[in-house]
Amino acid sequence: MQLSPVRTLPSRAAARAIAVAPGLALTLLIALAATGVSRIVPAVGSALPALLIGVVVSLVRRPGGRFATGVAFSSRFVLQLAVVLLGVQLSLSSVLVVGLQSLPVMLSTLAVCLLAAWGIGRALRIPRRERTLIGVGTGICGASAIAAVSPIIGAASSEIAYAVSTIFLFNAVAVLVFPLIGHALGMSTHAFGLFAGTAVNDTSSVVAAASLFATSALGFAVVVKLVRTLMIVPISVVLAVVEHRRRNAGAPLTVRRLVGLIPWFLVGFLVVATANSFIAIPPGLHDGLVTVSVFLVAVALGGIGLSTDVGAIRRAGWRPLLLGAVLSTLVALTSLGVLAVTGQV
Repeated sequence: MQLSPVRTLPSRAAARAIAVAPGLALTLLIALAATGVSRIVPAVGSALPALLIGVVVSLVRRPGGRFATGVAFSSRFVLQLAVVLLGVQLSLSSVLVVGLQSLPVMLSTLAVCLLAAWGIGRALRIPRRERTLIGVGTGICGASAIAAVSPIIGAASSEIAYAVSTIFLFNAVAVLVFPLIGHALGMSTHAFGLFAGTAVNDTSSVVAAASLFATSALGFAVVVKLVRTLMIVPISVVLAVVEHRRRNAGAPLTVRRLVGLIPWFLVGFLVVATANSFIAIPPGLHDGLVTVSVFLVAVALGGIGLSTDVGAIRRAGWRPLLLGAVLSTLVALTSLGVLAVTGQV
């Protein structure tokens, strides 16, 4: 009886790893460079530099062939894994305490931003996915929200790149302008922390704005910003339902289908946040996981930059940028208005 020859081909997993390695290595290098930039200029963080470095590399020579699989892996799976690890920055106790204080401002700014993104975006004839990304990025938490929503709505790399760049542009403006507004209005450190945490998107920009105002405003501002991150979950679920109905001609949703629409990485985000609330993670490990989550966002945005169609960004023109400016202004004014009504300004 003749025995079948021993298989020498690598397993499917090994073959996948070999295919992914070159592109993933390239995005890791970009993330390392972007992290170096963030050490020199902390206010910009590492996400935007990673995106811009990726775009520049793609303009010089767009990676294809053996790099394509790894670049796609970084811009999709690594992006989703980064969202999961973002949960390590939250605990249920901080959500309850800070959430109750900031809920009126948080819900008001989010509602105004999303409604304006839909209405003004349509009036400006901005494509649906692009205005959605700019809306959730401005209303929730910048690149993290864009990372969570983009796979749900099937956004293209050029749309993600434009949205992230737009958000960070107005974050940079907020870092310079918000402390001046806070001092002009005579805000307390608590009120400014609430203002910055609900109206500035990226964590690094929140840190920069609060630090410029007063060091004592920093802690509360960052916690408000992190609690605001939780709004990713309900907004993503709603968008998943809307996308399902749009693609299936308004077909009704069963409970089973609804559960199936919830992305795995959002479930992972909630699991990690819950675990962080009940398990005593050693400070060193906790800080390490936060660092890894930030680094993975940079890896993913490096991949998005590498696969960005710059021509599509040029064709998008000035309208998305105008939308970002209007939404950022509306969010800031709404936050200040609610603070004034509640007697905190």
